[in-house]
Amino acid sequence: MTSSNTTVPAASTTADTTIQASLTVPCEAGQVRAVREFVGQILGDASGPDIPVLLASELATNSVLHSSSRLGGNMTVTVSGDPDGTIRVEVADAGGQSVPIRQGGRDGWTESGRGLRLVGDLSARWGYRIEPDGGLVTWFEVPPCRHNTTDQHLDGMRS
Repeated sequence: MTSSNTTVPAASTTADTTIQASLTVPCEAGQVRAVREFVGQILGDASGPDIPVLLASELATNSVLHSSSRLGGNMTVTVSGDPDGTIRVEVADAGGQSVPIRQGGRDGWTESGRGLRLVGDLSARWGYRIEPDGGLVTWFEVPPCRHNTTDQHLDGMRS
């Protein structure tokens, strides 16, 4: 199967959030790198994009491992920014047999659940929603960093 990355301009906005860009890729392990590169590209040289890139990678990996999309479907990553500089990243897939929950203890010996622990520990907020079609959207928000130019970069993307 040949994979292709498709950037889809977002069609909707709200008063509080402007959607910047979306990427739809096959839900395959090899596409997690494309997700990281996409989020990094959207955030550009903004101060502190490493955390959103890492966390987007964790959510994309969860889609590859746990969603029904892994059976030939796609996942869509959306990056948006609030006027205050908060970055929100969503990963949408076809859903699966379970919903995302943080698992494992802090002892470091568990073999799974570390990704969502990272998301919980490094983001300001995170969560998920189940779409009417049964799809799952997992998301996180990270606040602007001190001396962060992300809001200025995102303002430039709006033009």
